[in-house]
Amino acid sequence: MMQFLKRLSVLVLAGLVCLTLLLPAFAEAGTKEITVLFTHDLHSHLLPAEAEDGGEYGGYARLMTVIREQKQAHPDALLLDAGDFSMGSLFQTAYPSAAIELRIMGAMGYDVTTFGNHEFDYLPQGFAAMLNAARESGDPLPAIVDANYLPPRTGEEGYGNDAAVVWDALEHYGVQDYVILERGGVYFAVLGLMGFDSDDCAPNSGMILSDPVQAAQKTVDAARAECLKSYGTEPVVIALSHSGTSGGQGEDYELAQKVKGIHLIVSGHSHTVLEEPIRVGDTYLVSAGEYGKYLGVAQMDYAPDGTVFMTDFSLVPIDETVPDDPETAARVELFKDDVEQKYLSRYGMTFDQVLTTNPYVFDDTDAVYGYAHESTLGNVFSDAYRWAVERATGLDVDVALTASGVIRETIPLGDVTVSDIFNAASLGVGTEGELVGIYLTGADLKNVLEVDASVYPLMHAAQLFMSGVEYSFNTNRMIFNKVDYARLRMDDGTLAEIDEDRLYFVTCGMYMGQMLGSVKESSFGLLSITPRDGEGNPIETRDLVNYVVRDADGNPVKEWYAIASYLEQMGGTVNARYAATDGRKVVYSSWNPAKLLRGANKFTYVLLAVLLVLVFLIVLIVRAVARRIKRKQNQK
Repeated sequence: MMQFLKRLSVLVLAGLVCLTLLLPAFAEAGTKEITVLFTHDLHSHLLPAEAEDGGEYGGYARLMTVIREQKQAHPDALLLDAGDFSMGSLFQTAYPSAAIELRIMGAMGYDVTTFGNHEFDYLPQGFAAMLNAARESGDPLPAIVDANYLPPRTGEEGYGNDAAVVWDALEHYGVQDYVILERGGVYFAVLGLMGFDSDDCAPNSGMILSDPVQAAQKTVDAARAECLKSYGTEPVVIALSHSGTSGGQGEDYELAQKVKGIHLIVSGHSHTVLEEPIRVGDTYLVSAGEYGKYLGVAQMDYAPDGTVFMTDFSLVPIDETVPDDPETAARVELFKDDVEQKYLSRYGMTFDQVLTTNPYVFDDTDAVYGYAHESTLGNVFSDAYRWAVERATGLDVDVALTASGVIRETIPLGDVTVSDIFNAASLGVGTEGELVGIYLTGADLKNVLEVDASVYPLMHAAQLFMSGVEYSFNTNRMIFNKVDYARLRMDDGTLAEIDEDRLYFVTCGMYMGQMLGSVKESSFGLLSITPRDGEGNPIETRDLVNYVVRDADGNPVKEWYAIASYLEQMGGTVNARYAATDGRKVVYSSWNPAKLLRGANKFTYVLLAVLLVLVFLIVLIVRAVARRIKRKQNQK
């Protein structure tokens, strides 16, 4: 018996050894490991930026170091980007002529990207020029996928020269609905999508948005069918979606719920940082923040039946502890020199030129968005616009304004460079952001203040910062009647009533001007703001380009240049007036009846009338019920 047990033990041990040796072979024949590296919302941030904690984040040379490390560990890894690769730094000035962003992404080994809304900031002609410049450079380039955001076709409404030019550029570059790639014996189908909010943020794109869910399902089905037919296998389906997500909400979350067959959604647009993937059925949703702060790393197991399981996920920080990749750093310096020679030279400025020294802590962008308040950062921007337009035109500017949604970075402590200011005010339509000069009636000017008070809680990008006006609002008041006090504020500090019938000269960025023109539509007609010319004639949104402010030499006044020049003329240090807010906007909350009714307008009066009617009806109903009860009691 003992001899039998010994032989059995030897056989079992031998079997276990054989099984251990054979396991890798079984794994190779079955489940395979796959790795996807990803970014989104890079916004031309080729160089590192200063972080709020005093460190640094981003920078393509550092990002490339981490990409190389990941590819050494995972040689078959895909490198993907979910759009908004442009618009956000001085490098964007070469967008239509040199396509710096796509060319450096190609050099870094990006396999596929898609379009974000900011790729259309230079309008259809600029967008087409960028695609053509990229292709004609001869440099390696990432594939571009776009399944639902295309120009109108021949015969469709809106088709014209711009659409034809864009179609030619898309075909020249080779943009497709999806691409199929093979890595390590696994096939990937990668598609690109644009969301509804992204489309709203690109009002001059000239493109037509197809429903993302319907387009995605159609594209997924087509990609799977092609892969099965051509390669006899199910692909790993990845959607590069510039639609956005916020936790368990957002368009990309809905995409994951409604579309069958997507394994991974890389979600751009909302600048969301997801520490862990969100799983919706068989779909994983991932997001890695903006400006190259992180490289996303998703590791998954792929089974022969097409099933995909996430096995590991991480966001690798790109900060000052990461060394530069020398080759990428050298390429960035070459592009930097190109920008200085071809763009900044016309302004007599250089990339790293110090404009002033700043001893004050300004709001970061989270604070600018985060709560309703007066901001010293917003004050600097709006004061600079007013100063620059007055200097360029010789006219007195009544009000200048900007919005939180167009402030991209803060003014740092210490030395403030040309690059810092461009990064902070880089958003623009058509070019890098030009100031327009328009007229508003006093009534419309008051409605602008009401946008700040009433629309901001619904859309944080709509918080306004102004120069030339002083106002307050009570957050507890009726929507569209929250502002209870408003006056013009002169340079000497004196105040003046706002005459609702008078025309006031107002300056703001082109993007902001277009948003003002769309307030009536977005507020369902409850608020109306009509930009006008000096004679009081309404200006169509598309015609705002004719009201760009120009200096004596005919050069357009750029938003970034207005701020840079304003800071430069301060004499070496930011003016002490910006050490604290000056009371131009007061935000408070009160249930005091006097404060709730002070300066009430039609919205409050309508609400009061409705409430009085309801009270009257309730009294009538109570009285009728009481009489009925009394009659029944008398009948007993």
